[in-house]
Amino acid sequence: MERAGYFTGLNEEDVKYEIREFQGHGKTLQVEVPVVTTEQLLQIAEGVKTASDHILKSFSVSELVRIIDEVIARLLDRDNLYRQKAEELLPIITGFDEEMVRLGLTSQLKTFRKPQLQRFLVEDFGNPLLLDDFQPRAKGGHSKAIGPGLMTHIWAGNVPALPLWSIVSSLLVKGGSIGKVSSAEPLFAGWVAKMIAEVEPRLRGCLAVVWWPGGDEEKESALFNASDLVFAYGGNEALTAIKNHVPLTTKFLGHGHKISFGLVSKESLNAKNAAETARLAAYDVMRFDQQGCYSPQFFFVQSGGQVSPKSFSQYVAHELAVFEKRFPRRALSKEEGAELFTWRQKEQMSVFSEQGKEVIGPDSGSWAVVYEPLKDFVLPSPLNRVVRIIEIEDFHEILPLLVPFRHYLQTAGIAASPENLFHLSSLLAKTGVTRISSLGQMTAPEAGWHHDGAWSLLDLVQMVDIEDNAEVYAEKFASYRD
Repeated sequence: MERAGYFTGLNEEDVKYEIREFQGHGKTLQVEVPVVTTEQLLQIAEGVKTASDHILKSFSVSELVRIIDEVIARLLDRDNLYRQKAEELLPIITGFDEEMVRLGLTSQLKTFRKPQLQRFLVEDFGNPLLLDDFQPRAKGGHSKAIGPGLMTHIWAGNVPALPLWSIVSSLLVKGGSIGKVSSAEPLFAGWVAKMIAEVEPRLRGCLAVVWWPGGDEEKESALFNASDLVFAYGGNEALTAIKNHVPLTTKFLGHGHKISFGLVSKESLNAKNAAETARLAAYDVMRFDQQGCYSPQFFFVQSGGQVSPKSFSQYVAHELAVFEKRFPRRALSKEEGAELFTWRQKEQMSVFSEQGKEVIGPDSGSWAVVYEPLKDFVLPSPLNRVVRIIEIEDFHEILPLLVPFRHYLQTAGIAASPENLFHLSSLLAKTGVTRISSLGQMTAPEAGWHHDGAWSLLDLVQMVDIEDNAEVYAEKFASYRD
């Protein structure tokens, strides 16, 4: 039995817990999640807001970077109790392969070491001291960045350790946080909160992690009214429902479903590079079974190279088969299995009516590659290691296909020469793509990336300006004035 959540200010005996059972890799795990009442939730929120105003905001940003770095260092230590719990329990909860979880955790955690956090701060603020005190501005006057007194996080459970992004971001801007864990993965956020309190006990009341059933309008409305900012991950329908409960005076930042894809140019398809290009493309498809918004669902592959797009699809299929042996796909739910079965039947039937199309994959359905010439409509895959390879002659042809999806596009992985990289990036920027990476790195965004084209830290703060005229006017009342 493992207990989820983290909070202070309540008598533990007054809090009810609900047991949720998870099964994976032949093991069963029971998790107790805290089910707080509306009154308890508001009591926790008030405590976090008070601690944020009186304690958290007294820390310098460099002190907070040091604390986060220490937490991450402990989580990177495989002898650490919380790291051991993560490696042991997250595969049971999520169903993902144990080795995939271990490597994925390490990759994500390295994103939040001290050097990366410093770059993260500089990327958004230029001068991170804006978070500590008023700083001079080039045009005159001074400015200071103020983090939220209370920031509510609504986390999804599709990718392990996802809450780390918003927890770190809110801590860097000195914002008190109360987070709602996902029913699909309720443990990791609570572990991080406990570790923060262990590294710096003065911060123990500045962060809380709780749970309530989705769609509880009474709790959501009460908490959102008490919050300065609501940050949420989830499906588009869920985000719309959450947004409808957020008052106009509370800022809302939502990150919903996105579509990502890759471009493979003909110069990357020579005898020297084609196999490696296919391996990196397959790696992006395999990692976390395409559950992340940055996971590719299709690749546009240019003809005219030494290796044809059709042959490239066979290369990708080979690599997915190899990855399946090392990192088996998680067991699908009944709904996911039924959707994938229906999709595959439809695709296999269409081979007879669509000239040149090919569906490659094992009978088990653990992965699939669909090769097809360019069509008028690009249909995203049903995920879970299913990818389309679409042959294209000129990348300009993709513009009319992608523009209708511009509000859903996020990451594009590119395999192209240096002279083509920026040309293709300019094309993609017109379609709504907000992040461009190499193949093999699509599922590993850098700290400081502009998530869905927005600022990771700047969007969490309120800027306060002292205009130059206020300084000049204040001189009239100085004690040293003649």
